[in-house]
Amino acid sequence: MLDYVKIILLKVSFDKKLFEKELKKALKSLIGEEIDELRRWCFEKFNDEHPLVLQRCFVMV
Repeated sequence: MLDYVKIILLKVSFDKKLFEKELKKALKSLIGEEIDELRRWCFEKFNDEHPLVLQRCFVMV
């Protein structure tokens, strides 16, 4: 599931609102260590593009 989520996020990263929507949906479907791995990956890949979205989404978790 985590690999699928990564593919989706890569494909929608051009649109901030869509990216946030898909990230929130992903966080609801993943569990503990998957969320930790997704957090690391997202900050590595998207922190320059969507820093506020990442902070908002991962503070909720």
